[in-house]
Amino acid sequence: MSQAAACPDVVRDFERVEPGIVEQAAQFPSSILADVAGRRGALHGRIAPLAPSMRFAGPALTVELRPGDNLMIHAALAVAKPGDVIVVDGKGDLSSALMGEIMSQQAVALGVAAVVIDGAVRDSEAIRELGFPMFAAGLNPNGPTKSVAGRLNHPISIGGVSVKPGDLVVGDADGVTVIEREKAAAMLPLAAEKVAAETKRIADIKSRKSLRPGWLDGALRTAGVIGEGESL
Repeated sequence: MSQAAACPDVVRDFERVEPGIVEQAAQFPSSILADVAGRRGALHGRIAPLAPSMRFAGPALTVELRPGDNLMIHAALAVAKPGDVIVVDGKGDLSSALMGEIMSQQAVALGVAAVVIDGAVRDSEAIRELGFPMFAAGLNPNGPTKSVAGRLNHPISIGGVSVKPGDLVVGDADGVTVIEREKAAAMLPLAAEKVAAETKRIADIKSRKSLRPGWLDGALRTAGVIGEGESL
């Protein structure tokens, strides 16, 4: 068997994070999930939603392409299953859009949960009106080419984060967080605990019960800002 046959550029199916885990993860902000995952997994801030109200959660369907060519996004739409998040390594290129209104309409009709692109898109007003969660690095009215081969459902790097097919991807107004499929379930109880702790902290601030975090003096001593026995 040839190496190309053993490792095809287009992988049609893969193991996805379980739907129940996706449903639970969708209840948490991307920031909470990034915190409990060790303050890692958040994509670079250049990749942002076209509208702050856009949010999603789902398994990653990964796409690697040559800058300015969207052939492999069309391939991704051909194999996508309802609930998938198409995550595109567009190499950060903003010289032409990789998606617009027509492909967004297609994604909605297919049940795709969202698209995350390290690259440019266009028809932003139409996509906002459609309400489809589109997260991109920028906008450009130029159209793409459709002629250069890439890879589908291989590990990619996007926004400084490694993403494997089937990983959990969550996005909202703050940006996008990726958690490895194998670790996603373990993060959910930690996320619930953090939400509870932050809710109590905010209540204590509002009631003036505690106007500064309890860890502050200890951290300042460790950093050498204040001496032992001192406090602010």
